[in-house]
Amino acid sequence: MSDATARERNGAGAGWIRRQRAQATLAWTAVLALSAAGLAGFGGVAVAGAAPTTSHLAAGSYLVRAENDHLSDLTADLAARGVSVQRTLAIVDSAVVQLSAEQATALQSDPLVHTLSANAAVTLASSSYDAATDANSAFNAAELVGAHTLWSRGITGRGVDIALIDSGVSPVEGLSAPGQIVYGPDLSFESGQANTRNLDTYGHGTAMAGLIVAHDAAASGVTTNANNYQGVAPGARIVSVKVADALGRTDVSQVIAGIDWVVQHAKDPGMNIRILNLSFGTDSTQSYKLDPLAYAAEVAWRHGIIVVASSGNGGGTTMAMPAADPFLIAVGALDTNDTVSKLDDVVASFTSKGTSTRGIDVLAPGTKLQSLKVPGSYLDGVLHSHGLGGIDSRFVRGSGTSQAAAVTSGTIALLLQNRPNLTPDQVKAVLKMSPLGLVSKALASTGHLLDSRLSADTLPPLRSQQTYTKGTGYGTLQGSRGTMQLSKDGTQLIGEVDVFGRAVNTRTLAADESAYRSWSGDNWNKASWAGSSFAGASWASDNWQGASWTGAGWAGAGWAGAGWAGAGWAGAGWAGAGWAGAGWAGRDYS
Repeated sequence: MSDATARERNGAGAGWIRRQRAQATLAWTAVLALSAAGLAGFGGVAVAGAAPTTSHLAAGSYLVRAENDHLSDLTADLAARGVSVQRTLAIVDSAVVQLSAEQATALQSDPLVHTLSANAAVTLASSSYDAATDANSAFNAAELVGAHTLWSRGITGRGVDIALIDSGVSPVEGLSAPGQIVYGPDLSFESGQANTRNLDTYGHGTAMAGLIVAHDAAASGVTTNANNYQGVAPGARIVSVKVADALGRTDVSQVIAGIDWVVQHAKDPGMNIRILNLSFGTDSTQSYKLDPLAYAAEVAWRHGIIVVASSGNGGGTTMAMPAADPFLIAVGALDTNDTVSKLDDVVASFTSKGTSTRGIDVLAPGTKLQSLKVPGSYLDGVLHSHGLGGIDSRFVRGSGTSQAAAVTSGTIALLLQNRPNLTPDQVKAVLKMSPLGLVSKALASTGHLLDSRLSADTLPPLRSQQTYTKGTGYGTLQGSRGTMQLSKDGTQLIGEVDVFGRAVNTRTLAADESAYRSWSGDNWNKASWAGSSFAGASWASDNWQGASWTGAGWAGAGWAGAGWAGAGWAGAGWAGAGWAGAGWAGRDYS
């Protein structure tokens, strides 16, 4: 694939979400390095494969996928045929076109065409998927945490805003109602482009938002009809702060800036941010008492914002940062064993459980959960490239403490509608008054089972205030990054600098955060973070100007998802491509 093709920026039309191929250097050879063993066990609807047998096709909008690395040849061929290309999706070597019946029929035998498929939205109503019988559907996850009981009482999270710092949110069906999503700043590398700003080109943030607040248009208010997709808190609202691009790449400075923005704007007119969802974590090399990322989250907590953080997916005792900070709510994933019964539930094997000093606080459903797909996103593109489709054209499955954190954030929104005066410490205390451990395994050290029915009416203990040692934030950004290292043109972003290469004094930053003044207009760290700052020559450091970003981004425990249900995305599958371990969405898709 040529660099020019790889850098194409593509807008979206009806039925497709805008996205951008933000990295020229990640060739499809890296994607195809997935081992045969890694692909074993993948299921779902095949969306790519051998060219279909030639038949007479109807006129309409089509997705034409080129043979590997021949997208530019295909587009030239289409032009020669008089076909106008509406947009290209370089990440999947595809073009969206409007074809006559004759053109569509003829293209089936074009040697440059790998797959020709109708570009039409598929909704749950037209799918054979049955959410009621799927133990890991959003419907059954909501039932497991007791949300249906609260919905019947009119408690849906109404009036509560949840800040979601992630890869953005796209207005797919279920997240497209007026006022359902409020867009905060886009602090990602894609903010300078109008066709990608705020939108989820990666596919992770939308899946999280779906688990928290989604509701289908048919579900006016709430419903217990499994065929209407709903998150745990369908009456709540998401405030989206985008920090990651189409490949999940971001720097800890971008995430800290995002947290600081949420703190300073939580009570703006018309806003009521009570919850901050962090479905990610780093493998920081320093204590929470020093870590700048943990400190930013602590400031949010002290400002009245309940911070929900993924514990991580290492499967051992090392908890991801900032979940390692004991003031916050660290969430582990519950494995339902694909049944609706609670009796066989266990702690998901990938969950980082912590230690007796700092263990996870709550367990929430986190394996193979149904959530919303972003058509054309990076994750969706990888599925397409291997002929994999998740559940159907609308839904994917995801596993990880990322998903568990999202379910927990939705549950807390229900509690806060019911009792809006609860402080963060009181909410945490109430959640931890639910049963410890699991019935079948008696694992009392693995956190409290999330139960909104019990928590909604439980009075917090008289002494709910946490007395842990407060952090200072005086540590290093480099220590906070751990192995989550960005590089650009062969140069790594190392040391006490932000993503623009500007020096950061963490003591000064901590003082500004404590006084709620780290942001001044569009400025953070004394310089502009407006969208144009991320475009081309506006990068402040010569080392960081020019071409696209490479490297691991948030590799390793990364965005704290064991992945996307199955065993497919083993860390070795991305060896040499800059992705180590779980990355953003974790290890696997099914």
